[in-house]
Amino acid sequence: MSIVNITSVSVLQNPAKFTDPYRFKITFECIAPLEDDIEWKLIYVGSAESTDKDQELDTCMVGPVPVGVNSFAFEAAAPDPSRIPSQELVGVTVILLTASYKNKEFVRVGYYVNTEYDDPQLRALYSDSEVINEEMIKSRPNPPVISKLMRNVLAEKPRVTRFKITWDAPVLPASTPILQAGVDTAEAPLDMTSQLSGSEYLAAANPFSPIPVEHQAPAVAVPLNNGLPQQHIVPESLSIPADTPAS
Repeated sequence: MSIVNITSVSVLQNPAKFTDPYRFKITFECIAPLEDDIEWKLIYVGSAESTDKDQELDTCMVGPVPVGVNSFAFEAAAPDPSRIPSQELVGVTVILLTASYKNKEFVRVGYYVNTEYDDPQLRALYSDSEVINEEMIKSRPNPPVISKLMRNVLAEKPRVTRFKITWDAPVLPASTPILQAGVDTAEAPLDMTSQLSGSEYLAAANPFSPIPVEHQAPAVAVPLNNGLPQQHIVPESLSIPADTPAS
Protein backbone atom coordinates (compact mmCIF):
# COMPACT_ATOMS: atom_id res chain seq x y z
CA MET A 1 0.00 0.00 0.00
CA SER A 2 1.28 3.47 -0.83
CA ILE A 3 2.35 5.53 2.18
CA VAL A 4 1.37 8.76 0.39
CA ASN A 5 -1.87 9.22 -1.56
CA ILE A 6 -2.97 12.36 -3.39
CA THR A 7 -6.52 13.30 -2.41
CA SER A 8 -6.97 16.35 -4.65
CA VAL A 9 -5.19 18.67 -7.04
CA SER A 10 -6.62 22.09 -7.87
CA VAL A 11 -5.35 23.89 -10.96
CA LEU A 12 -5.38 27.57 -10.05
CA GLN A 13 -5.86 30.56 -12.36
CA ASN A 14 -7.06 28.45 -15.26
CA PRO A 15 -7.40 29.30 -18.16
CA ALA A 16 -4.34 31.55 -18.37
CA LYS A 17 -1.91 33.10 -20.81
CA PHE A 18 0.65 30.72 -22.28
CA THR A 19 3.44 32.66 -20.55
CA ASP A 20 1.82 32.64 -17.09
CA PRO A 21 3.24 30.26 -14.47
CA TYR A 22 1.36 27.08 -13.62
CA ARG A 23 -0.12 27.08 -10.12
CA PHE A 24 -1.47 24.08 -8.19
CA LYS A 25 -2.91 23.41 -4.75
CA ILE A 26 -2.04 19.81 -3.87
CA THR A 27 -3.54 17.88 -0.96
CA PHE A 28 -2.27 14.46 0.04
CA GLU A 29 -2.49 12.00 2.91
CA CYS A 30 0.51 10.39 4.58
CA ILE A 31 -0.31 7.27 6.60
CA ALA A 32 3.11 6.56 8.14
CA PRO A 33 6.21 8.55 9.16
CA LEU A 34 8.69 9.29 6.37
CA GLU A 35 12.44 9.62 6.74
CA ASP A 36 12.85 11.98 3.80
CA ASP A 37 11.10 14.72 1.81
CA ILE A 38 8.91 14.17 -1.24
CA GLU A 39 10.08 15.54 -4.59
CA TRP A 40 7.44 17.02 -6.91
CA LYS A 41 8.01 17.93 -10.56
CA LEU A 42 6.00 19.48 -13.36
CA ILE A 43 6.91 18.35 -16.89
CA TYR A 44 5.63 19.87 -20.13
CA VAL A 45 5.43 17.47 -23.08
CA GLY A 46 6.66 19.58 -25.98
CA SER A 47 6.14 17.08 -28.77
CA ALA A 48 4.17 13.92 -29.37
CA GLU A 49 7.02 12.67 -31.56
CA SER A 50 9.93 12.75 -29.12
CA THR A 51 10.63 13.00 -25.40
CA ASP A 52 13.64 15.17 -26.28
CA LYS A 53 11.26 18.15 -26.31
CA ASP A 54 9.99 17.52 -22.77
CA GLN A 55 10.71 20.36 -20.34
CA GLU A 56 10.94 20.09 -16.57
CA LEU A 57 9.26 23.36 -15.62
CA ASP A 58 10.13 23.20 -11.93
CA THR A 59 10.81 20.87 -9.05
CA CYS A 60 10.38 21.21 -5.30
CA MET A 61 11.10 19.21 -2.17
CA VAL A 62 8.18 19.04 0.27
CA GLY A 63 8.88 18.18 3.87
CA PRO A 64 9.10 17.29 6.61
CA VAL A 65 5.85 15.43 6.00
CA PRO A 66 3.79 14.68 9.13
CA VAL A 67 1.34 11.80 9.30
CA GLY A 68 -2.13 12.95 8.29
CA VAL A 69 -3.58 15.21 5.61
CA ASN A 70 -1.19 17.83 4.20
CA SER A 71 -1.47 20.57 1.61
CA PHE A 72 0.90 22.88 -0.27
CA ALA A 73 0.97 25.28 -3.22
CA PHE A 74 3.26 24.50 -6.15
CA GLU A 75 4.16 27.08 -8.79
CA ALA A 76 6.14 26.36 -11.94
CA ALA A 77 7.27 28.62 -14.77
CA ALA A 78 5.71 28.39 -18.22
CA PRO A 79 7.60 26.35 -20.82
CA ASP A 80 10.21 27.92 -23.08
CA PRO A 81 8.40 28.26 -26.45
CA SER A 82 11.70 28.29 -28.35
CA ARG A 83 12.19 24.63 -27.37
CA ILE A 84 8.78 23.56 -28.69
CA PRO A 85 8.34 22.77 -32.42
CA SER A 86 6.42 25.73 -33.86
CA GLN A 87 3.84 23.45 -35.47
CA GLU A 88 3.06 21.90 -32.06
CA LEU A 89 2.71 25.08 -30.01
CA VAL A 90 -0.98 25.42 -30.85
CA GLY A 91 -3.24 22.49 -30.07
CA VAL A 92 -3.41 19.81 -27.40
CA THR A 93 -0.46 18.57 -25.37
CA VAL A 94 0.12 17.09 -21.90
CA ILE A 95 1.62 18.22 -18.59
CA LEU A 96 2.78 15.69 -16.00
CA LEU A 97 2.81 16.30 -12.27
CA THR A 98 5.02 13.67 -10.64
CA ALA A 99 5.93 12.77 -7.07
CA SER A 100 9.00 10.77 -6.05
CA TYR A 101 10.41 9.47 -2.80
CA LYS A 102 14.14 8.83 -2.56
CA ASN A 103 14.41 9.15 -6.37
CA LYS A 104 11.60 6.64 -6.94
CA GLU A 105 8.49 7.94 -8.70
CA PHE A 106 5.31 6.71 -7.01
CA VAL A 107 2.57 8.75 -8.69
CA ARG A 108 2.08 10.67 -11.93
CA VAL A 109 -0.89 12.93 -12.70
CA GLY A 110 -1.36 13.82 -16.36
CA TYR A 111 -3.51 16.63 -17.73
CA TYR A 112 -4.39 17.55 -21.28
CA VAL A 113 -3.62 21.19 -22.08
CA ASN A 114 -5.23 23.00 -24.99
CA THR A 115 -3.34 26.02 -26.36
CA GLU A 116 -5.07 28.39 -28.77
CA TYR A 117 -5.08 32.04 -29.83
CA ASP A 118 -7.20 34.59 -27.99
CA ASP A 119 -7.89 36.29 -31.33
CA PRO A 120 -10.98 34.69 -33.00
CA GLN A 121 -9.57 35.20 -36.50
CA LEU A 122 -6.28 33.51 -35.63
CA ARG A 123 -8.09 30.77 -33.72
CA ALA A 124 -10.21 29.98 -36.79
CA LEU A 125 -7.05 29.13 -38.73
CA TYR A 126 -6.55 26.11 -36.45
CA SER A 127 -10.13 24.82 -36.45
CA ASP A 128 -10.61 21.06 -36.36
CA SER A 129 -13.40 21.27 -38.91
CA GLU A 130 -13.12 20.24 -42.56
CA VAL A 131 -13.15 23.86 -43.73
CA ILE A 132 -9.40 24.16 -43.18
CA ASN A 133 -7.63 24.51 -46.50
CA GLU A 134 -4.07 25.04 -47.68
CA GLU A 135 -4.50 28.81 -47.85
CA MET A 136 -5.60 28.94 -44.21
CA ILE A 137 -2.63 26.82 -43.18
CA LYS A 138 -0.27 29.21 -44.99
CA SER A 139 -1.96 32.13 -43.19
CA ARG A 140 -1.04 30.81 -39.75
CA PRO A 141 1.51 33.00 -37.94
CA ASN A 142 5.04 31.73 -38.37
CA PRO A 143 6.62 32.04 -35.91
CA PRO A 144 3.62 31.83 -33.57
CA VAL A 145 2.59 34.99 -31.71
CA ILE A 146 3.30 33.88 -28.15
CA SER A 147 1.72 36.95 -26.53
CA LYS A 148 -1.66 36.01 -28.02
CA LEU A 149 -1.66 32.37 -26.92
CA MET A 150 -3.94 31.11 -24.15
CA ARG A 151 -3.82 27.75 -22.42
CA ASN A 152 -6.56 25.75 -20.74
CA VAL A 153 -5.71 22.79 -18.51
CA LEU A 154 -8.49 20.19 -18.61
CA ALA A 155 -8.42 19.92 -14.83
CA GLU A 156 -11.61 17.85 -14.57
CA LYS A 157 -10.06 14.87 -16.33
CA PRO A 158 -6.72 13.95 -14.75
CA ARG A 159 -5.10 10.64 -15.60
CA VAL A 160 -3.52 9.23 -12.46
CA THR A 161 -0.86 6.51 -12.66
CA ARG A 162 0.58 4.95 -9.52
CA PHE A 163 3.82 3.02 -9.26
CA LYS A 164 4.79 0.39 -6.74
CA ILE A 165 7.90 1.39 -4.78
CA THR A 166 9.66 0.35 -1.61
CA TRP A 167 9.25 3.03 1.02
CA ASP A 168 11.34 3.25 4.20
CA ALA A 169 12.46 -0.04 5.68
CA PRO A 170 10.17 -0.93 8.59
CA VAL A 171 11.61 -0.51 12.07
CA LEU A 172 11.34 -3.90 13.69
CA PRO A 173 11.13 -4.36 17.46
CA ALA A 174 14.19 -5.77 19.15
CA SER A 175 14.04 -9.52 19.66
CA THR A 176 13.38 -10.53 23.25
CA PRO A 177 15.14 -13.75 24.31
CA ILE A 178 12.83 -16.20 26.05
CA LEU A 179 14.06 -19.27 27.91
CA GLN A 180 11.60 -22.09 27.50
CA ALA A 181 12.30 -25.64 28.60
CA GLY A 182 15.99 -25.03 28.40
CA VAL A 183 15.79 -23.81 24.79
CA ASP A 184 16.96 -20.30 23.86
CA THR A 185 14.28 -18.83 21.57
CA ALA A 186 13.47 -15.36 20.31
CA GLU A 187 10.32 -13.55 19.30
CA ALA A 188 9.78 -13.68 15.52
CA PRO A 189 10.20 -10.27 13.83
CA LEU A 190 7.10 -8.62 12.41
CA ASP A 191 6.54 -9.24 8.71
CA MET A 192 5.75 -5.83 7.19
CA THR A 193 6.00 -6.93 3.57
CA SER A 194 2.27 -7.33 3.00
CA GLN A 195 1.58 -3.95 4.60
CA LEU A 196 4.03 -2.14 2.36
CA SER A 197 2.97 -3.75 -0.91
CA GLY A 198 -0.64 -4.78 -0.37
CA SER A 199 -3.48 -4.25 -2.82
CA GLU A 200 -5.13 -0.85 -3.16
CA TYR A 201 -8.72 -0.22 -4.08
CA LEU A 202 -10.45 2.12 -6.49
CA ALA A 203 -13.21 4.53 -5.52
CA ALA A 204 -14.60 5.54 -8.91
CA ALA A 205 -15.91 8.91 -7.73
CA ASN A 206 -12.41 10.23 -7.06
CA PRO A 207 -9.64 9.83 -9.67
CA PHE A 208 -7.03 10.25 -6.93
CA SER A 209 -8.29 7.26 -4.91
CA PRO A 210 -5.77 4.40 -4.65
CA ILE A 211 -5.87 1.71 -7.34
CA PRO A 212 -4.01 -1.60 -7.75
CA VAL A 213 -0.51 -1.09 -9.14
CA GLU A 214 1.82 -3.74 -10.51
CA HIS A 215 4.14 -1.86 -12.88
CA GLN A 216 7.42 -0.16 -12.17
CA ALA A 217 8.02 3.57 -12.51
CA PRO A 218 9.77 4.63 -15.73
CA ALA A 219 12.73 6.95 -15.46
CA VAL A 220 12.04 10.62 -16.17
CA ALA A 221 15.12 12.69 -16.87
CA VAL A 222 14.59 16.09 -18.48
CA PRO A 223 16.58 19.30 -18.03
CA LEU A 224 15.28 21.94 -15.65
CA ASN A 225 13.97 24.78 -17.79
CA ASN A 226 14.13 27.89 -15.64
CA GLY A 227 17.58 27.54 -14.08
CA LEU A 228 16.26 28.47 -10.63
CA PRO A 229 17.39 26.66 -7.47
CA GLN A 230 15.14 23.86 -6.29
CA GLN A 231 12.31 25.01 -4.05
CA HIS A 232 11.81 23.63 -0.56
CA ILE A 233 8.26 23.74 0.78
CA VAL A 234 6.98 22.86 4.23
CA PRO A 235 3.45 21.49 3.79
CA GLU A 236 0.48 22.76 5.78
CA SER A 237 -0.89 20.06 8.06
CA LEU A 238 -4.70 20.05 7.86
CA SER A 239 -6.95 19.07 10.76
CA ILE A 240 -9.16 16.88 8.58
CA PRO A 241 -10.07 13.30 9.46
CA ALA A 242 -8.42 10.81 7.13
CA ASP A 243 -11.80 9.45 5.97
CA THR A 244 -13.17 12.85 4.91
CA PRO A 245 -13.90 12.73 1.16
CA ALA A 246 -11.94 15.12 -1.07
CA SER A 247 -13.89 18.07 -2.43
